Order: sequence, then C-alpha cells, then structure tokens
Amino acid sequence: MEATTARPGATEAQLIERARAGEERAIAELYHCHVDAIYCYILTRVCDRLVAEDLTAQVFLKALEGLHTYRITDRPFRAWLYRIAYARVVDHYRRQKLGREVELHEELPDRHPLPADCLEVEGEWAMAIDLIAQLTDEQQDVIMLRFIGEMSLADVAKTLAKSVGAVKALQHRALATISRLREEREACGDGSRTG
Repeated sequence: MEATTARPGATEAQLIERARAGEERAIAELYHCHVDAIYCYILTRVCDRLVAEDLTAQVFLKALEGLHTYRITDRPFRAWLYRIAYARVVDHYRRQKLGREVELHEELPDRHPLPADCLEVEGEWAMAIDLIAQLTDEQQDVIMLRFIGEMSLADVAKTLAKSVGAVKALQHRALATISRLREEREACGDGSRTG
C-alpha cells in the first residue's frame, strides 16, 4: 500500500526538517511514505525483485546523504526521489554493460526478448529520458509523476500544489514538446533506430 502523506500532525516539510536534524523517526516516516512508489518504479525498469530492492535501498541512502541539498521550495520530495531512482537505474544498466557475463544457450526461450529487442527498447528509453531532460522543470515533474510514477492527474496536482487544469496544460505542452523534439531528431537522422 502506498502512502502519499505523512502521519497526522506532521507535514512533509516538517518531516524533512526533522530528518535533516537526524531524527530517526522522521527518517523512517519519510521512507515509509515513499518506498512503495520508488520500489514499483524501479521494478518496472529492471524486472528483478532483488535488484529492485537493492536499488531502492540505494535511493534512500543517497537521499539521506543528500537531504541537506534538497530545497523544500523547489520541487516535490517524491519527484526528487524519482530523479535519484532514475540515476540508480541508469548506473545499474551501465554496470551491467561493463561487466556482465552472459551464459549462451543454443536456443533462447520464447518468454525472453531477443537481444536486439532489448537494445531497441534500451535505446528508446535513453532517447525518451534525453527528450524529457529538455523540458522545463515543471514539465519534467509532471511527466515523471504521471508516467513514471503512474500518478493520477489529481494526485500530481496535489503533489505539485497546482490545479488539475494547470497539470493538464503542463502535460499537454510537455508531450507536444517531446513529439516536436522527436520529429526534429528523426528528421536529422539521429532517431532512425526508433522508427
């Protein structure tokens, strides 16, 4: 079950301040409020429960180490956690590429994608992240929360302290920008693999 708010009596900003001061209870509460969402996001990217658990632990360790750099007025705490999670997933795949030994079988089971398919999906994912990085910070937050965090428009609006209409407008502009950037990239020949 995913909790999106702190226990009664403590706002998320208050929890963050208490966690910065080293209060273990506040750290634990922040963790419990966000761990399910971050784990689910990572699991969808790596498709391995043990790896997802390990990377989720790394996300919260990194967040704890960098908590002093998080500014409450900037972007939602969960969006900040998603960015850390994305970086951990990217690092995971980089390490996989550098040192993975693959056992070869005479036949690949039908239930596993072919290596060429994996490369194509990985390339599309990398391009999508590159395109998202070219959006405004507000647009990035909306896209990450809506499509990576799988939050409803209402939940995104609540998280970002915006109206549902404003979130819809940001999402529409972000998707239009991504579409335009992708068309420009393909026209230049950079995105020919993803057609």
